[in-house]
Amino acid sequence: MAIALKYSKRLSSFFLVLLLGASCEKDVQQMSDFDNNKLNLVIADNFNLSSFSAALRKSGMDKVLNAGEGPFTVLAPSDAAFITAGYAGPTAVLSASNTVVSRIANYHTLDGKYELNKLPFAFNQELRSRGGKMFATHWVKGQDTVLTLNGARILSTNLPASNGLVQVLDRVLTPYVHDVLVDALAADASITLFTQALRTSGMLEQLRQTGPYTVFAPVNTAMQSIGYASVEQIEKTDPKVLLDLVSYHIVRDRRFVYDYVLSAGPSNTAQQGMMNGNSVTVRLVPNPSSPGAFSGISLRGIGNTTDVLLTKQDMLTGNGILHVINGTLRLTQ
Repeated sequence: MAIALKYSKRLSSFFLVLLLGASCEKDVQQMSDFDNNKLNLVIADNFNLSSFSAALRKSGMDKVLNAGEGPFTVLAPSDAAFITAGYAGPTAVLSASNTVVSRIANYHTLDGKYELNKLPFAFNQELRSRGGKMFATHWVKGQDTVLTLNGARILSTNLPASNGLVQVLDRVLTPYVHDVLVDALAADASITLFTQALRTSGMLEQLRQTGPYTVFAPVNTAMQSIGYASVEQIEKTDPKVLLDLVSYHIVRDRRFVYDYVLSAGPSNTAQQGMMNGNSVTVRLVPNPSSPGAFSGISLRGIGNTTDVLLTKQDMLTGNGILHVINGTLRLTQ
């Protein structure tokens, strides 16, 4: 009986060793199968992309990128870009609205592998992300080849992952929420007088069409400074007079601010043709903290004696772009 019990214990130990061995082999196999080069992990390992990594986690997009074979292209704004957008760091992203963060994560994720440096040299080529359409520019400026998305500059291109690429941006892209410019104009309370001028002139209906258009909309105080004090006054104004005014604020094309930075000549100025057939002088605004760089643009109509500045810029809609300016563009002084 003692011999049988001893033999039974040895047999049990033998099977236990076999079981432990099989379990260890399984663990080793699972570890060897683990892919630590998926897009979400590459982004998480980059110290300069911590805020965007937080956005992926909060939105659940990290699980999509980890589970999916792809390929995907992820447009990852730098931490500095998130600070500019009002997010001090990962904690601020994690405490933000789920809807807002999910919209950002989806808009910055594309299905497919996009090596943006291989696009044709052209302005504003349409791409589609999971959050809607966006526009890529591949251009040569002096000695530099520049890539932009919605006017935001790409800082690092084609960072590889096992299931796609990462492109690092200098700005958080704002997903567009308005299918047409008309809705974006109506949503901004600071430009109600110009919007009424568009309506009375008949131009508002044209801005519902496919386009694309770029609108430089003066703020209400700018409209008041040229004699349009109220909506009621504008409604009583000759539509032809208003048409001359508003058509000098519209471009028959899609133009982000950085497009002008790229296309300006050695004098750092450019001429922009407007819908009424006249032109506006666009001047690049130097960035005082970065010699040789530019922080934006100013505008000067034929009749302006001072530059007109942008107060809001690059608001993308389904059929164009809206910029808000602090003055009106004038044909006569």
